[in-house]
Amino acid sequence: MPSLYKTPLTGLKGVGTKRAELFRKLGVDSVGELLNFFPRAYEDWTSVEKIANMLEGGTYCIRARLGTAVYNSVKSGGIVLAKTTVYDDTDKLELVWFNNPYISQMLAYGEEYFFYGKINISNYGAQMISPTFAPVSKGAMIHPVYRTTAGLYNKQISAAVEQSLALLPETVNDPIPEYIRKKYGLCGLRQALCDIHFPKTRQALDKARERLVTEELLVLNLGMRGMKGRNRGVSGVRIAEDHSREFEKLLPFEMTGAQKRAIADCVADITKNSEPMNRLIQGDVGSGKTAVAASLCYTVAKNGFQAAFMAPTEILARQHYENLSKLLENTGLNVALLSGSLKESEKKRVRSGLAEGEIDLVIGTHALITDKTEFRSLGLAVTDEQHRFGVAQRAALLGKGENPHLMVMSATPIPRTLGLIIFGDLDISIIDELPPSRKPVKTVLRRGADRPKIYNFIRKEIAAGRQAYIVCPLIEEGELADVASAEEYAAELMLRDFSDIPVAVVHGKTKPDEKERIMSDFAANRYSLLVATTVIEVGVDVPNASVMVIENAERFGLSQLHQLRGRVGRGSFQSYCVLISDRRSHDTLERLNVMCATNDGFKIADEDLKMRGPGDFFGERQHGLPQMSIADFADTKSLERSQKIADDIIYTYKDLRNDELRLLKAEVDRLFSRGGQYTLN
Repeated sequence: MPSLYKTPLTGLKGVGTKRAELFRKLGVDSVGELLNFFPRAYEDWTSVEKIANMLEGGTYCIRARLGTAVYNSVKSGGIVLAKTTVYDDTDKLELVWFNNPYISQMLAYGEEYFFYGKINISNYGAQMISPTFAPVSKGAMIHPVYRTTAGLYNKQISAAVEQSLALLPETVNDPIPEYIRKKYGLCGLRQALCDIHFPKTRQALDKARERLVTEELLVLNLGMRGMKGRNRGVSGVRIAEDHSREFEKLLPFEMTGAQKRAIADCVADITKNSEPMNRLIQGDVGSGKTAVAASLCYTVAKNGFQAAFMAPTEILARQHYENLSKLLENTGLNVALLSGSLKESEKKRVRSGLAEGEIDLVIGTHALITDKTEFRSLGLAVTDEQHRFGVAQRAALLGKGENPHLMVMSATPIPRTLGLIIFGDLDISIIDELPPSRKPVKTVLRRGADRPKIYNFIRKEIAAGRQAYIVCPLIEEGELADVASAEEYAAELMLRDFSDIPVAVVHGKTKPDEKERIMSDFAANRYSLLVATTVIEVGVDVPNASVMVIENAERFGLSQLHQLRGRVGRGSFQSYCVLISDRRSHDTLERLNVMCATNDGFKIADEDLKMRGPGDFFGERQHGLPQMSIADFADTKSLERSQKIADDIIYTYKDLRNDELRLLKAEVDRLFSRGGQYTLN
């Protein structure tokens, strides 16, 4: 239907320049776009109720005849009230509309209509408030409800869509190949478009939605896959030898099977493929992603290339540097740190060593991607906590070499089906085992009234030499009265319950240098208790911390709670997480009990996806995907189906540029163009 995307809305009856401008506010510029402007909801008029059977607060469709002409009256404030009485063979009912003087011209006395609306029963009897309606001749239907804007009403949008559907040819070119449609039981595009807007039955609507959701996710899936290797070309990094076994002997512990499998994936990428590695290492907090990255850095460096490891914070970069430089001190490799806090003379020395090829592995922050930093032979770029770095920053680091290999790491567990789409431009290795020495964190849900007992427990842990975190959802008072302020909370603890214990506080408004100092001091056990906001979600490793208390836990998503819980349980002793919430709604209890029942980040991610959708993983539109028209990332069944179909298409056609897939490729280009993202070549 490419021509309909070029057909202006002004070609439709009743759509002039002004109304077309209102459609433009809704993101609709053409007839083709209007056909893809899907209803946000539906009114089911196929189940007709008798007036006598209706109950207060219910929403019903009735078939009734006008017993009186519509009467308009003006109330105080200039409000126009339109009223009429209708009846069926069981009773009568008053209908009321506000500020719609044209109702009297649209309804005729004595005629029969379908009316759909909510029932309100008062001292004046039963009323249906502002019902929608249609002549009986139109039949009982499922009516679409569209997103509207001021001056453009649902009835007008519906009429325009109806005209647009009439412009469709009898045989519509379908982007999904026929054999795929038959194999997966998908209806044709023309049928899907007609039934998504004006379905005659609930079954027809479900089939249309299934087809269109699958197509949209398929297009997204293929588009993200198409980004793999896009403009990457052939890598200038030739890795001949695998040194991972040699590296493994340096470790003071035995790697898990999952770590070894992830390393094997990476080694295969860099030694057997001509294109550069582009891999995500995804694993729960404490699963050993850093050791996997270090192993690959070691192999790359032993092959004569340089490796760069970029961390999101200075304190994390310094911790990685201290651990890796100690681990590699007798290997002949030169390890350096490059961060913004270094003295200028030290930065100059490190940059000179990188440019001359004297430094084999550099760990740093954003200082690695400044113009001043140059590498002699960058072979591998590693970014820790992938979601903290944008695509541009990743590209800037890769630009320091001749198509170097890329490894990104993330401790945010994401359901595999969603991950395959979100990280479609990356191959994925999942580390789904924890080291045997790691004890699961015991998690409990408590009320605010239990704080004295919780504080006593914290004191016992601190007396035993341990440390604790208390997390608050806000920085300062003002948003919600019942939510603790980190500043005030810490001050109260310092003055009362923990006056004899060193307490520190960090939050989003703490200056970076001050935050780095506090976190370093906490890691060094100069503070026993740290009160913080979610700024500690990604932070320094403190194996001595054994207690995590999270205030107003209902305000966090499950994945975020899991990330916060991951700050404890990093040592060899038992650790605890206490969720405090006074909310006792079914949904809140269901969510928080998931945290108490499991430490498996991927199970938690699956539950979070079902309950909250993908927003909790990526924030508002942070995942950078094109905007969906009808698909929902929480619909795991459709995600899996689209993944399977994409596999089928790639296996069958090998290349999206195959002539039989030209319409599908056009949809991929259109979706990514609309989302402001990438267009496939």
